Amino acid sequence: MHLLVVEDDARLSILLKRLLEEDRHVVDVAHDGRTGFEYASDARGIDVVILDVGLPDMSGFEVAKWLRRDRIDVGILMLTARDSVGDRVAGLDAGADDYLVKPFAFEELSARLRALSRRGPTGPRRVEPRLTVGPVTLDETLRQVTVNGVPVELSPREFSLLECFLRHPGQTLTRDQLLDHAWPFGAAITPNAVDAYVHYLRDKLGQAGAWIRTVRGVGYRMSDA
Repeated sequence: MHLLVVEDDARLSILLKRLLEEDRHVVDVAHDGRTGFEYASDARGIDVVILDVGLPDMSGFEVAKWLRRDRIDVGILMLTARDSVGDRVAGLDAGADDYLVKPFAFEELSARLRALSRRGPTGPRRVEPRLTVGPVTLDETLRQVTVNGVPVELSPREFSLLECFLRHPGQTLTRDQLLDHAWPFGAAITPNAVDAYVHYLRDKLGQAGAWIRTVRGVGYRMSDA
């Protein structure tokens, strides 16, 4: 998934980014509420916002209310040290889909993200946990890729690229679209980096890499035939 962490604690945001990327997510980070709101509103394929309540410029409650007011289609997971029933109710009423009290175990955060990804149409956008095109299968829950049933080890960036291809079979994706999905917003990456990582991905998929077709002058397409 493509995640946005809005957290003003620099040490915690760095730790979350590292752990979530190791878990094969694409992660953007914002350190204040207004920047987080702007990122989430920018329609760059963010699936879930991990949102701290105690932000310096505006509270996480306000950010959640603004996102819901503008009908931004993302899941919202609140992080806070406030553990009273009233605080939890306030977060959920502001538009959050889930609420996690600090300190927390990363395993629980990861499990809650998986649960958010499975929500139906009334929750965050539906993210199918298991994708298959031809011999290639990606299991979002297990964070595993197989080709003809044989596991293939991919880097987090390769995993995100493959996920994007498998979610849009038969659709031509431009290099900019792939950048938006598989790299953090604002990363100093050129479209040539997409070509390099698609090459790495094809190599690791072996013969199945041929299912990723080059569309000359435009980008790439995962064959659906």
